[in-house]
Amino acid sequence: MPLTSGPSAPRPAPPDLARARALVLAHGWNAMAYQVLNPGMRRWFSRAGDGLVGYVVAAGHRVIAGSPICPDERLAAVEAEFEADAEAAGHRLCYFGAEERLVRVLAARRPVATLLLGAQPTWPTAAWPDIVAGRASLRAQLARARNKGVVVEAWEAAAAMNHPELRRCLTEWLATRGLPPMHFLIEWDVMARLIDQRVFVARRGGAIVGFLIAAPIPRRQGWLMEQIVRGRAAPNGTNELLLDTAVRQLHADGARFMTLGLSPLSDAAGATGSPAGPVVRLLLAWIRAHGRRFYDFQGLEQFKSKFQRSEER
Repeated sequence: MPLTSGPSAPRPAPPDLARARALVLAHGWNAMAYQVLNPGMRRWFSRAGDGLVGYVVAAGHRVIAGSPICPDERLAAVEAEFEADAEAAGHRLCYFGAEERLVRVLAARRPVATLLLGAQPTWPTAAWPDIVAGRASLRAQLARARNKGVVVEAWEAAAAMNHPELRRCLTEWLATRGLPPMHFLIEWDVMARLIDQRVFVARRGGAIVGFLIAAPIPRRQGWLMEQIVRGRAAPNGTNELLLDTAVRQLHADGARFMTLGLSPLSDAAGATGSPAGPVVRLLLAWIRAHGRRFYDFQGLEQFKSKFQRSEER
């Protein structure tokens, strides 16, 4: 699938998008909740209409983005209904980034295997100035970007959607990467559908050199930093300056925490509970193989470690 620097044709909104978005904004607790709305996701709704699950199908499994989105008291019932639907279709379940709330629900019903696919560190936005103050290397990167004339500004989502210069940066960033189809995990074209996201754009000398897209975690007043993209002309420190500006602005607007998401499928991954079967191991190997075409896992983890306070490392 070739990449082009120009804007792609607008994708028509799927008929279930408005219904799914309403549930995400009302009940989205998991850090990956908003990614259920990404292009390419399959969306399942409970019979009562109050539950939503986003997933992709791979190796006979439904790989779920996060956990079911529904009222708290309905989590166990919605998960059981979705599991029955998957079994009827001959699929097994693999929850990616489920977090502890769903793990407790599943463990109360039967023994479960919990696969540690990677770390998902979070930071209170109020602590951000202290994190920056405590990291000389981070301050140096911020200074490099500023000294090179990089400035970051907030954009309205509607203005950013399919903007040709942002897409040009994305094209440059993806030039040496493949396009695996695990949309919630490695979705590259979120610009085609920006609604509730926050967008921050880095300029240098008037030219756009990078951008950051943050997706809301509505129930917890949090934000997932979904994409941080550098173009070829971005100097060192551009990513850090994008993140620093975004976190400070989001905190000023009422955010309580932010996350850079999972460091997916890191080599430090392990498992608890019953061991994963051969099909699950094959599935994870498939995700890792495709993911390596897109993610520099070690580099991503090193980037995230810059922002961890010493007691969190």
